[in-house]
Amino acid sequence: MARILVADDDLEQVTLRKQMLEAGGHRVDIALCAEATLLQVGLGDADLVIMDLRFPESSDGLALIRHIREMGCRKPVIVLSGWPEDLYEQPEESMVSRVMVKPVPMVELLEAVASAVA
Repeated sequence: MARILVADDDLEQVTLRKQMLEAGGHRVDIALCAEATLLQVGLGDADLVIMDLRFPESSDGLALIRHIREMGCRKPVIVLSGWPEDLYEQPEESMVSRVMVKPVPMVELLEAVASAVA
């Protein structure tokens, strides 16, 4: 199974996703802010990044996506967002594997993960 980084500022959602993904056999690390996300990506352990598009300290998730790619990370990135239109028709849209609109049913997220790491 995959090692997944879940990045979102909502601790309740991160905890729920972590539990569900671990129940599916995945190893899950979490990041609750943009800085922690970059630190975790820099470690190079994740097979997949699942991230929100907005964090309180930096609402510019597009810059975070660019920075992840500039760090050399070529792993799949799935964006979960309540504001997916922020990403549509932007250059960064091509830098992610999939964009999913919150709330994302867990079954759909597990299917997206399976597809991304296949």
